[in-house]
Amino acid sequence: MNERAEAETYEQQLVSAERFIRANDDFLVVAHVNPDGDAASSTFAVGWLLDRLGKRYTLANDDAIPSKFAYLWGYSQLLTLDRLPEGATYRAVISVDCADESRIGQIRERIAPDAELLNIDHHPTNDYFGKHQLIRADAAATVELLYELAEQLQVPVTRELADCIYTGLLTDTGGFRYSNTSPHVMQIASDLLQHGVEGYKLAENLLEKITKSHIAVLQRALGTLSFAYDHKICWISVSAEDMAVTNATPEDLDGLIQYPRNIEGVEVGLLFKQADERKVKVSFRSAGSVDVAQVAKTFGGGGHVRASGCTLEGELQEVIARVVEEVGRSIG
Repeated sequence: MNERAEAETYEQQLVSAERFIRANDDFLVVAHVNPDGDAASSTFAVGWLLDRLGKRYTLANDDAIPSKFAYLWGYSQLLTLDRLPEGATYRAVISVDCADESRIGQIRERIAPDAELLNIDHHPTNDYFGKHQLIRADAAATVELLYELAEQLQVPVTRELADCIYTGLLTDTGGFRYSNTSPHVMQIASDLLQHGVEGYKLAENLLEKITKSHIAVLQRALGTLSFAYDHKICWISVSAEDMAVTNATPEDLDGLIQYPRNIEGVEVGLLFKQADERKVKVSFRSAGSVDVAQVAKTFGGGGHVRASGCTLEGELQEVIARVVEEVGRSIG
């Protein structure tokens, strides 16, 4: 953490973020790779704010935004790396929902060496990269900060922005069920409903509706269900073969982590997703006694106390053994 960021209060960060946005133009807006609901919603919310302020901007990500978020304002504007103008670089950058700069992915190649970057995030493990920061680790989601930034910018909330903010809150709180569902979150949600958000429809679309390929890959994943450390650690895994056989997409893996996590007596649930023969993505979920953000950090990842992730090089079974052993140390 740099000294300036450490010294600034959150209110001062809001003022600094406003100054940065008003003083610049032609922004690159980026979120973390494999964007989830909060990352997608935050990207589009920032785009919406810049649009209302008359700013030029480009919304980009290493990966495509899942199609279930197609109803959000700005969805059709998002460009993947291969669709960005050839050779184009950007000097004004806004990063959302990224705990460290590496989470931006290869899009970093398009950030000019002399660029000014505004880092907007809610992860406790954020390393305060960039020249400007808007960070509040007790926020439920990055969109919570963007709701407050809209107030700071004095930009009235419309249905388009309301849908973005509500979607990020809904997904990062697990349908307002997780421990990060604060009174402030519910107050924001109430305000957004008054702006026309159809919360029940979003909940059905994002939290309840599943695909046939999701069921197919879930069947195979449950066949790998395993326990360790007196049943305090439970995990499932999805191989590259599982993905190919079931025609599953990364989007179809949403929610799988809850199966090992929700078993009675389990302290940490894990999901291992094989990206290729030498790369495995790991998701961690804690019942509360283990800080999985710190566990993920030992492997170069990060996140929240109860939900985090990382990506490791190695064969699937080798990675499983390494991670389970490390989690076991945390459980003691």
